[in-house]
Amino acid sequence: MPAQTDLFQTLAWFDNLRAHGFVDQPVFLSLASPSGAGGLGFELMRVQAGGPLQALSNFYTCLYGPQGPVEAMSADDWDSLATTMRALPGSAVVQLQPLDASSTWLAAFEQALHTQGYWSDRYFCFGNWYQPVSCGGFAAYWAERPSPLRHSVERGRRRLDKAGPWRIDIATSASDDLDAAIEAYGSVYAQSWKQPEPCPGFMPGLIRTAAREGWLRLGVLRLNGEALAAQLWLVHAGKASIYKLAYVKGVEKLSAGSVLTAALMQHVMDIDEVQEVDYLSGDDAYKADWMALRRERVGLLACDLRRAQGWLAAGRHVLGRWSRRMKAMLESA
Repeated sequence: MPAQTDLFQTLAWFDNLRAHGFVDQPVFLSLASPSGAGGLGFELMRVQAGGPLQALSNFYTCLYGPQGPVEAMSADDWDSLATTMRALPGSAVVQLQPLDASSTWLAAFEQALHTQGYWSDRYFCFGNWYQPVSCGGFAAYWAERPSPLRHSVERGRRRLDKAGPWRIDIATSASDDLDAAIEAYGSVYAQSWKQPEPCPGFMPGLIRTAAREGWLRLGVLRLNGEALAAQLWLVHAGKASIYKLAYVKGVEKLSAGSVLTAALMQHVMDIDEVQEVDYLSGDDAYKADWMALRRERVGLLACDLRRAQGWLAAGRHVLGRWSRRMKAMLESA
């Protein structure tokens, strides 16, 4: 059975990213697979003339990969794809990130690049915390959480009870008064500790895309009618991705964010019946309380050693890595 495409590799994701995800629009390119390989393709870009060929990804992207059935690709298909890529503008240097280091397509594509004369190296992007879901659903999951976390959520609920009437709404489709949910999310985000979005149209666009595609789980916790916490989760192919979360600054004692996280966790585990919950990017300490496992996302730098730009980029990369290692050794001495 073909593997399910990750949400961040879908056409709908890339369409919204292209439309709303950049302050300065790059040049967008597509790399198509050979005709017999089942329609595999890479969405790519060039940020500036003379710059490298890059994955169509940025700070909004939590995982990158090809679109289409990677299991249909033979070694010859990957070689043909790498040959086609080498003819694209900027392909003397290719940079793809963030990637699943354990994915079979990455190893196959890297080998094909080597066949075409590329040198490549992988590098660390960020830690990724995640939680497999057992057959016991939320109850089994919650019983395994650290007691300080469980007690914090319980205290938060009691304090909310004392503070006034409160409720949690979870929007899952365009029929759930999407405009009001987007407004509540924006209001919470504007009053939170987070910096304003560099691309203001991206999040509303993503929420509307998620509603259309069936991914949307937008939770809002309201106290006395006022939104205190909001979180955007995305559910696709048996996985719930915790994409954005915010709470109003100054109400930390109510633990509104944690109460909302627990409610959404119960929803995706017991109603959506996902097999995995993914905290996406970052090694924030609190994520280890909510998630059991950690993996890493990596980047791939590939330099064509038959072209001067490739040699220069490879040299800068190796020198930079050596310099960082020497600095770390001196600081630890």
